[in-house]
Amino acid sequence: MTQNEEVLRHLLVNGSITSREAMEKYGIMRLGARIYELKKQGYPIKTYLRIGKSRNGESMVYAEYRMERQEEARRLWR
Repeated sequence: MTQNEEVLRHLLVNGSITSREAMEKYGIMRLGARIYELKKQGYPIKTYLRIGKSRNGESMVYAEYRMERQEEARRLWR
């Protein structure tokens, strides 16, 4: 399974993914590039900026990618 397929499957099952999840679960280091490619293929993925805490407790901003219009996305996958 390609990285794009893994990200797409994760989004369809879970609804969202972050870079940390992609790295820990699938070893994907460049999630933004995978999302870009999926968007070019027509998948309705939206980017949301979130605020969290880094390992040293400082505030940080990270991206969470969400699959919008799940049914449309499932039709594209088939």
